Amino acid sequence: MRKSHPIRRVVLAGAATVSGIVLLLSLKPASDPGSAQAAGVDAPPAASAQGGAQAAGSGTVTGEAAQTQYGAVQVRLTVSNGKITRAEAVQAPKGGQSDQITANAVPKLNQAVVAAQGADIDAVSGATYTSAGYKESLQSAIDKAKAAGGSSQGSGSQGSGSEGSGSQGSGAAQAKTVTGSVAQTQYGAVQVRITVSGGKITQAETVQAPKGGQSDQITANAVPKLNQAAVTAGSADIDAVSGATYTSAGYKESLQSALDQAGG
Repeated sequence: MRKSHPIRRVVLAGAATVSGIVLLLSLKPASDPGSAQAAGVDAPPAASAQGGAQAAGSGTVTGEAAQTQYGAVQVRLTVSNGKITRAEAVQAPKGGQSDQITANAVPKLNQAVVAAQGADIDAVSGATYTSAGYKESLQSAIDKAKAAGGSSQGSGSQGSGSEGSGSQGSGAAQAKTVTGSVAQTQYGAVQVRITVSGGKITQAETVQAPKGGQSDQITANAVPKLNQAAVTAGSADIDAVSGATYTSAGYKESLQSALDQAGG
């Protein structure tokens, strides 16, 4: 038998060592993906989702009263998740011919706002001054809603050490708006919505009221008085408006329903 040459044994041993080193190095990169995930590669998408959730906002805002040649106009908006869900005139010209103009124009303006989702709405024919005042107060309400949304986000990012911020948040949480059941009267339906804050009625408005013919003038005269009386009394124990007996009765019935929903 021929003996193995010493040089050949050295070469074979060296080749085996090199092969082992190459094998070990080839296994190391496989651990890199796991290291990348542990370092937080997926964190940016999660942060983006949180930012989007903060953009939504809800609440009720009232614009500044706009003075016109025939009286003040003031608009209030209800906003839910960043969209205008309701618009209403808290004040509008009244007395004489203004009653009929207001009764005709305001519902159209309210509807236009919800459809347009902004103050870019057309004036109602025959109600130029009322329309102009409405749009002015509407823009004021929209500006307040935007400012309130920014303020709310800002206070959310601050620490809880500020007693003032905590107090404001608590007050906002207590305010709520409820709508009473529809009360049917001889001349049409009456429905009332109230805003309650701190256990008190801060605003009352009529969602539905008799309309058409003489009812327009009666509604335009009675509803503002009933709204004011509800806020003043803080309950449904209010007097009927003279000349509007049926409307007043329906108003009180729906108002009581709203109060019951609000918890008295």
